[in-house]
Amino acid sequence: MHHLLSATAALLLAGVVSTAAQAQTATASFVQPGKLTYGVAATFAPFEFQGTDGSLKGFDIDLGEALAAKMGASVAPLNMEFKGLIPALQGGRIDVINSAMYINEERAKQVDFVPYLRVGNEVLVRKGNPAGITGRDDSLCGKKVSVTLGGIQETYAREDNKRCTDAGRPAVTILTFPTAQDSALALRQGRSDAHLDSTPGAVMLVQKVPDTFQIVGTSFNTDTQIGVAVRKGDAAMRQAIEAALQAVVKDGTYQTLIKKYDLPQTVALLK
Repeated sequence: MHHLLSATAALLLAGVVSTAAQAQTATASFVQPGKLTYGVAATFAPFEFQGTDGSLKGFDIDLGEALAAKMGASVAPLNMEFKGLIPALQGGRIDVINSAMYINEERAKQVDFVPYLRVGNEVLVRKGNPAGITGRDDSLCGKKVSVTLGGIQETYAREDNKRCTDAGRPAVTILTFPTAQDSALALRQGRSDAHLDSTPGAVMLVQKVPDTFQIVGTSFNTDTQIGVAVRKGDAAMRQAIEAALQAVVKDGTYQTLIKKYDLPQTVALLK
């Protein structure tokens, strides 16, 4: 702890650490003095993934560095399987989970969250939009829509079909596939006119093959939040992360990262 406090004091004098973040960090306990050790499952681009050289990249990786800097600490990420993140946090191996973890009731019983983004869903079409689809609206009536079997997007497509048929419009033909990748392939091959995907999945597809896909309309059902997880009841660490996050928002880094990773403005939870 003494190492952390001295590092924080040095950075504060240099004008790097905000007063609020420094004050909150002073009471937090770290696994490694002077380091923010966080768990991440680097398999969820564009939030966290591995580069060709094995290095960690993505929105959360950059955010983790920014948060640590505001706290007067260096960063020590530990890449592991997603299912091992909460046990690692509960077991004291890491300080926080920084891995685009979706906040739900079951997880909230095990850890405390500091929300920082909200994610929704997108309508993807082939580049040039040959079917003339304008979003999740009546332009889907009479069209073929590919979705992941059993996924939330299938539910949305069935809602769209009901809306169309109730209004006396042509039905939506729903094509289900085992994975989101298979569903996207159906769109790419012209077997479907649109593909419904999560915001992260849609953004990554457009980034990987910009000449093949494009997003149309606005994000929908953007009520899912993602957050940094801290140990249940660890108020000191939660408040330290909250203060650092507020400082990252205030200095513009938050918006810079949203733009850097081509995320829609609908993901911005904080201002």
